[in-house]
Order: sequence, then structure tokens, then C-alpha cells
Amino acid sequence: MYFKVNKKFLESSYHIIDLKLCSIRLHDNSKFPWLILIPKRNKITDMSDLNSKDQILLIKEIVYVSKIMRKIFKTPKLNVEKIGNIVPQLHIHIIARYKKDSSWPLSVWVVKGKNYTKEALTIMIRKFSKAIK
Repeated sequence: MYFKVNKKFLESSYHIIDLKLCSIRLHDNSKFPWLILIPKRNKITDMSDLNSKDQILLIKEIVYVSKIMRKIFKTPKLNVEKIGNIVPQLHIHIIARYKKDSSWPLSVWVVKGKNYTKEALTIMIRKFSKAIK
């Protein structure tokens, strides 16, 4: 089955790898290590739209990627969020947070993002591609 990613994700993130259910994308904001998990299902806007098998798999993939984020970035805190106010396609944000980051303790949405440089982007994608299998 063909899976279509919302164009806002194509404009603001980079594909890293696909897991069994989710496509993993790096959000283009170098202020925070930030991944987006997008279930490869069309016309899904909420977890309750997934069948029970996919719901379980989604939770497993969120936990799997969260553990990798904590390991890579040595962070004591992750924000795991499913919002969807701007882009209705079901997606989950996993963001590594630090007490010294630019918006702590507030949301990452309160500060203007900063795009990755070409070199930093290559490093981040390589780092995640190597860790996520």
C-alpha cells in the first residue's frame, strides 16, 4: 500500500528510516534533538483510528525510539507528544530536553527554530540511521 506523507513534513523534516509501522523523520530544528514518527497508514488522524495491532505496534515503536534518543543524547527528559493541531496526519514528536536548552522548562514551540546546517544535518541523520535498525 502506498503511504503519503503530509507536505508540511516534507518541507520541515528529513526521512531517516522506516520501522515496521512508522516512518521516522528528523525535524529540522537544531535547537533540539527531535524525531517525528508517522504511522505508514493513510487517512489516520488519531491513535484510535488505528486497528488494535497497529496501536500496540505504535506504542512499541515510540518506546524503542525513545530509548535510542535517551541513549544517544544522554538526556534525563523526553517530551513525547501527539498534537496534530497544524498537521492532522497522525504523528508523534519525540524530543530530547535539557535544563539548559533554549526553552526549558517551557514547550519547544515557544522559541523560534533554527535549521540544521548541511554538515550538522548529515551528522544527525547518520547518527540516527546507525542507531535505529
